[in-house]
Amino acid sequence: MCALWTKILILAMAQVDADIVISGGTIHAGDGKPGFAGDIAIKGDRIVVVGTFKAAGNPRIIDARGMVVAPGFIDLHTHSDYPLQKTPTNGNQNYLAQGVTTVVTGNCGSGPVDTAAFLASLAKVKTGSNVAHQVPHNDVRRQVMGNVNRAPTEAELRRMEDLTDKAMRDGAWGLSTGLIYNPGTYSKTPELSALAKVASRHGGFYASHIRDEGAGVLAAVEEAITIGKEAKLPVHVSHIKVTGRAQWGKAGDVAERIASARKAGQKVTADQYPYTASSTSLTATVIPTRFREGERADMVRRFADPVSGPQLREAISQALGRRDAGADIRIARHAPKPAWSGKTIKEIAEQSGRTPVEVVEEIERNGGAQIINFGMNDDDMRLFMRLDFVATASDGGSMVPDKTTSPHPRSYGTFARKVGFYSIKEGVIPLEQAIRSCSGLPADIIGFTDRGYLKAGQFADIVVLDPGMFIDTATYDKPHQHAQGAVAVLVNGVEAVRGGKATGRLAGRPLVHQPGRAAD
Repeated sequence: MCALWTKILILAMAQVDADIVISGGTIHAGDGKPGFAGDIAIKGDRIVVVGTFKAAGNPRIIDARGMVVAPGFIDLHTHSDYPLQKTPTNGNQNYLAQGVTTVVTGNCGSGPVDTAAFLASLAKVKTGSNVAHQVPHNDVRRQVMGNVNRAPTEAELRRMEDLTDKAMRDGAWGLSTGLIYNPGTYSKTPELSALAKVASRHGGFYASHIRDEGAGVLAAVEEAITIGKEAKLPVHVSHIKVTGRAQWGKAGDVAERIASARKAGQKVTADQYPYTASSTSLTATVIPTRFREGERADMVRRFADPVSGPQLREAISQALGRRDAGADIRIARHAPKPAWSGKTIKEIAEQSGRTPVEVVEEIERNGGAQIINFGMNDDDMRLFMRLDFVATASDGGSMVPDKTTSPHPRSYGTFARKVGFYSIKEGVIPLEQAIRSCSGLPADIIGFTDRGYLKAGQFADIVVLDPGMFIDTATYDKPHQHAQGAVAVLVNGVEAVRGGKATGRLAGRPLVHQPGRAAD
């Protein structure tokens, strides 16, 4: 008996070899359980101990007294595919300032089709955060068929299946669709199910910007659920919302349908950004799909056509009418006229003495624009936020401040807004749930087994935040402002943020999915 206690005492007193120790913080492990006091030992790129221990030698100590220590946040939905391949946006500092250590690309069906080449380019340039990629359906379809409004032939479908298969073998984590965008908007459910089956064979998932987030949102959710059933893989609804004033109040119906599928045993999840405005292209917002086939030049020619021209302008007028005559649509970026950034379609029309339709036509004739659409309801947004199957994701991208654009503030503020404002300040959800929605939950959704939680063996992706200071500062009027209160951020054991300031170290890695059979 004495020998046993002696052995236990020796083990308890054993010193831990560590390079870094995060000391004295309240640890939220990412599992949704309340925080607890403890320390974290890091050796190299891994967590070696979480709890109480004595460190050997002279490790660097990060004093976390009074701080919250959480897994590095995982953003399931970004459009950082191309910014991350060039400097200075490869540093991803607007996300690191929010505590984000991993971003997912290939969303809304858009991004590089050649996964191997994309991941190689990231490894070459080096990135501030880890990056996981998805197979982008829109670009797969465009590569095979172009921007045409028809079903694929058998040969074309086989070619798309081959491209999807190669991308999954090369390390993609799932298949992503964007069914309001070209050319994916022309695809039907059988095509999507066929490609999802390919992702399923490799243990992937299906993520979708569903076909309609307005009047047809329930049917669009149903389509995603059907694809999951047919392909036998998890389904993920991107940036869940109900948009359009006439649809406000339908969040409960959407939540109920997903909850029903989950109760029946299907894996269905979603993500959300905590804002009541969305952001996308003006084209996808006000121009019906029947006018978008072909290249932009083809669409522009339709304005001059004696038959399609009046029809197109009437369709735009109706779309603007549903958005308060253009007052709900703010220009985020229009390269030919940067002075229009931050102004609404209605304001531009009034200031220039034109109609809102004429303003839209000018923009579309000159390359289009990225816009912010104020189309959601705060109550619906908060309802989705409370659901335990809804992760946090920005739908933004890596960027640096500039004076020519006025983007959605979500690229700078999403995670700090969710945790700092809605959880800590407003109390909409408990802190442990908010942190889980940013870490453990997205890790489970994408399929990570070694990130998203604070426990021994996990990669040392960690954020130390000051709960009294962690908040978003980006606004719709001043969007290029970093979040505050992330005291330290570690990416693979390397300090990317120290003392609240970026170190400039590029420790992110391309995260390669290892193909395997999906679970039954």
